[in-house]
Amino acid sequence: MRKIQNTSIFDFHGRPALTKALPLSLQHVLAMIAGVITPPIIIAGVVGATPEEKLLLIQIAVLASGVCTLFHLYGVWKFGARLPAIFGVGFAYVPTLIAVGAQFGIEGILGAQLIGGITMMVVGYFIQYIRHLFPPVVAGTVVLVIGLSLYDIAVRYMAGNGNVNAPGFGDPQNWAVGLVTLITVLVASQFGRGVIKLSAIIVGILVGYLLSLALGMVSFGSVAQASWVAVPQLMPFSMEFHASAIAAMVVICVINSVQTIGDLSATTVGGMNRELKTRELTGGLLGNGLTTTASAFFGALPTSTFSQNVGIVAMTKVISRFVLALAGGFMLLAGLSPKFGAIMTTIPYPVLGGATITVFGMITMTGIKLLIKDELSARNMTIVGLALALSLGIAEVPAAIERFPEWLQNLVGGAPIVVAAITAFVLNLLLPNVTLDDEAREREAMASDDKGESGCGARQEMRQPLGKAPRG
Repeated sequence: MRKIQNTSIFDFHGRPALTKALPLSLQHVLAMIAGVITPPIIIAGVVGATPEEKLLLIQIAVLASGVCTLFHLYGVWKFGARLPAIFGVGFAYVPTLIAVGAQFGIEGILGAQLIGGITMMVVGYFIQYIRHLFPPVVAGTVVLVIGLSLYDIAVRYMAGNGNVNAPGFGDPQNWAVGLVTLITVLVASQFGRGVIKLSAIIVGILVGYLLSLALGMVSFGSVAQASWVAVPQLMPFSMEFHASAIAAMVVICVINSVQTIGDLSATTVGGMNRELKTRELTGGLLGNGLTTTASAFFGALPTSTFSQNVGIVAMTKVISRFVLALAGGFMLLAGLSPKFGAIMTTIPYPVLGGATITVFGMITMTGIKLLIKDELSARNMTIVGLALALSLGIAEVPAAIERFPEWLQNLVGGAPIVVAAITAFVLNLLLPNVTLDDEAREREAMASDDKGESGCGARQEMRQPLGKAPRG
């Protein structure tokens, strides 16, 4: 009997037709491309890289993101999440990389990254024994802060190129393009049918891109200058090992492991309607540590999960491995062909901002969904409330910690997720685990005591002879 092929886009092992899978995969590529190329651009400026070194850092970041995504989708032995998640060079490490790079250069970054990647693998190996330390109240808080901390990025993109000091930032034309893109995404996602509904992000980007072309906002200069093919080199930069750089990188790598727990939990809860399995979590952390370690030998920056793509999975419920593998393949080709990658970078920032702001909103709601899976007891609300207050408060007022050591300022002030993760983790360990039932029983006991005392006093008064005052 002929076996019927699974073509469902809502099944991890489904293999839909290419015409259906292609637009769904492209929206993942378009959602992540700006996040992939921005960190190497920033770090290249910090370390004073030459134009050739800058192009190399961008190219290898794109290539590493494609390889990393494919590695996690299919896995090797115990390594790899085997979940519908996108991995690649991301923003989570940027504040620490800036601090390390400014002092020790790209060589110091790559040396510290090597040790940081090994640390992540150690965390991944032992996570099965310590997973109970990361319940939904901790993982959900991390995902919630991830979503909330991304809003300003989307708004900065809609207003211009993300830099408030750049010429033309906040120009009404930028906002017009961003809002048209956003409205298109909303209309396609809420009123569209079939592929249009599921590909709402890419539909919005296409409409915004065409409008940008008409307004003269698209430049193809980078495409003309980029070469067609470029093969990665082993050890394009040397490595240096400095104690302070390694310490800072180890801390951010451990914190990023918590973000990975949150993102993978959001993927299974939001896209697959189930909890994250220990095997998937272990594989994800081990794989992320391995790819971060291997990337250091080729000049690529550390890898992590991409929260915006988690939001796309949660919003569309498309979890087909084939769809995400196409996205990984596109990134791999872009890394081997800088010209292909340069074409994707011509998308104006307002278009990316208008398309991704809804995705960031979905990440926030996924965090809330994780939180309400646990009891909203006074203890848990205290954990979430304090984590949000401290993380977002410090992020809004960086001057509040300007007297701290510079590396600590960069670690804490630039990434609210770090403060949120530490706060939620520590409070979860320290605060007594009181459930809603325990609180209810405590209130009942207090009410009974109050009634007993008032009743006893009343009976005592009744026993006193008339005309005499009750004794004290």
